[in-house]
Amino acid sequence: MGHGRRNVADPRLSAGRGRGPDAGREITPVRATIEERLQRKIEKLTIIRAVRMVALVALTLAAIAALFEWAVDPGIGTFRDSLWWAVVTVTTVGYGDVVPTSSGGRIVAAVLMLAGVSAIPITTSLVVSVFISRLQRQQHEQDAEERKELVARLERIEALLTRESA
Repeated sequence: MGHGRRNVADPRLSAGRGRGPDAGREITPVRATIEERLQRKIEKLTIIRAVRMVALVALTLAAIAALFEWAVDPGIGTFRDSLWWAVVTVTTVGYGDVVPTSSGGRIVAAVLMLAGVSAIPITTSLVVSVFISRLQRQQHEQDAEERKELVARLERIEALLTRESA
């Protein structure tokens, strides 16, 4: 096959054997099952579920950080203050009314900040990717249906032209 194009049936392009970290690996039954379950969940993704997923990631990060912060920084005070600080920090609001004072607390804060500015956008990007992929698939299906209709019309026109010329 010339012109630098790859054959779509090329086994190197099939799942688990192409480029990337899974190159050359066979897909195990367990992995296939996990991928199928994830695919089913992705198919059910709605805007409400997507917002919940992003919020859940942010709240999970905040809750874990609040526990660590409360344990390592006596300057934070109560667990409620720790949780408030974590939510304000992970959402990058940063009111400054509650701040870590110990070195351990500042390390927890730095980890939370880095996790917040990476995990939340990654989750959001995943959600956007799912929605765009879904729209592209719908558009592709619609285009395929329109092509079928056009081919059928052309075949009818050719048949009419053939009858008239005969």
